[in-house]
Amino acid sequence: MTRALRAAYPSHGIVGEELGQHPGDGRFEWVIDPIDGTRAFIMGSPLWGTLIGVREYGAPYLGVMNQPFTRERFWSDETSSFIRMADGPARRIKTRACSALDQAILTSTHPDLFEGPAKQKTLAKLKSAVRMTRYGGDCYGYCLLAAGYVDLIVESGLKPYDIVALIPIIERAGGRITTWDGKPAIDGGNIVASGDPRLHDAALELIAKR
Repeated sequence: MTRALRAAYPSHGIVGEELGQHPGDGRFEWVIDPIDGTRAFIMGSPLWGTLIGVREYGAPYLGVMNQPFTRERFWSDETSSFIRMADGPARRIKTRACSALDQAILTSTHPDLFEGPAKQKTLAKLKSAVRMTRYGGDCYGYCLLAAGYVDLIVESGLKPYDIVALIPIIERAGGRITTWDGKPAIDGGNIVASGDPRLHDAALELIAKR
């Protein structure tokens, strides 16, 4: 992917998990993770994907999550988000309404990724407040949220290439994604994503409580 992008768009920057950073002219930057969910990939689970994001002047602009095993592709354009499954047609996806934590389905990749007592406490607070919690999913979970199957995601310790492609997919499906303190998620870190902005406010409020 890096070789192809450098040949097609020599002025664009590229940030990749595998090959580091190639600076560009400052307008467009590609953020690539060829296998997001390496452990899922190793064990044969399809809950991984290839992430391709584009930032324009640092802001998330377009995103793609491709799962070649299940032949599913999720992506955004400038206003909407979409899915194509196997050989079917593309269709628009939307998050679902869920304003209350006690009605929400929460997912996260794995509890072991929340390192230290403070982060473990945050996960425990959210887990005790929601209707149901399931683990495992990596980038696939974010796409389930964008498609209206999951209400809330909480993660810790993400890198930019883990999240940049997913931000426009979620936001243009109607959701919201920030850090735990409500700041932009473009640099990764501790992340919370919600399908309903009202649920996002409730999650941030709970996270902020000591």
